[in-house]
Amino acid sequence: MDWNSRRITAILENALVEDRATRDATSYACIDPNQRATGTIIAKQELILSGLGCIPRILDVYAALDGAVVSHYEVTSHPEIFDGVRLHSGQPVAVIRHNARVLLSCERVMLNFLQRLSGVATLTRQFVEAVSGTKAKILDTRKTSPGLRALDKYAVRCGGGQNHRLDLSDGVLIKNNHIALAGSLKTALERATRNRRGTQTIEVEVRNLSELEDALNFGGEAILLDNMSAADVKTAVERCSRAERRLPLECSGGINLGNVRAYAQTGVDFISIGALTHSPPAVDLSLRIGAS
Repeated sequence: MDWNSRRITAILENALVEDRATRDATSYACIDPNQRATGTIIAKQELILSGLGCIPRILDVYAALDGAVVSHYEVTSHPEIFDGVRLHSGQPVAVIRHNARVLLSCERVMLNFLQRLSGVATLTRQFVEAVSGTKAKILDTRKTSPGLRALDKYAVRCGGGQNHRLDLSDGVLIKNNHIALAGSLKTALERATRNRRGTQTIEVEVRNLSELEDALNFGGEAILLDNMSAADVKTAVERCSRAERRLPLECSGGINLGNVRAYAQTGVDFISIGALTHSPPAVDLSLRIGAS
């Protein structure tokens, strides 16, 4: 993750502006402007870490917004602590030495990002571990928090998952509404083959075995099995194994930690999980600050 990129900088800046971090009334009223402090971010549960790099970047962006000379800071972590590693309750994530006012003013923004991203990574790892030993790979979707997609998808990678389309330009996926507006799957596929950019793979969403046959007959190059039972997915995998060409098979819809292994054992290549980014529980972290 390039934490210095313009996109990520804008996300972090917007979060600080939203919280009016440079106008922290309580810290301004209570804390000596020259006081130094040490803050330690602590994991309060088992988790997969994601977002460690946002800590120094948030402090840099705060300094740019404040427009004043901010005292030198240090952010340190144990060498074995990095994004993607598993942490246990009570483990320190990072130690920050900085101006006390700045630490207090940036506390919530730093924790918000770390709790969100580590929550995505932790849930992703649970799904990845649930399908361990099968060929299935766990994918995310575009069901991300508005404006946070780059971070959400980074967190999925930290958890061991893979990214599906990053955005609408990143591949052709023909869904029900495209077919309805085109008039038929055959027409939609013909147009997609003619108009696609470069060599983008054309994936077709199907809801049943009959639609699967249409996708195979009309030239679909990858298949998304949507909201189908594990039994039907297994039948689809067996049917596609007899096709003239090898087609990547993905399934999605109604899949959770309780049934994901059953889907993985069908032989499907990919399982996409919207919950990874649309409803991950935030992990529990705290920032303990003391004078230094």
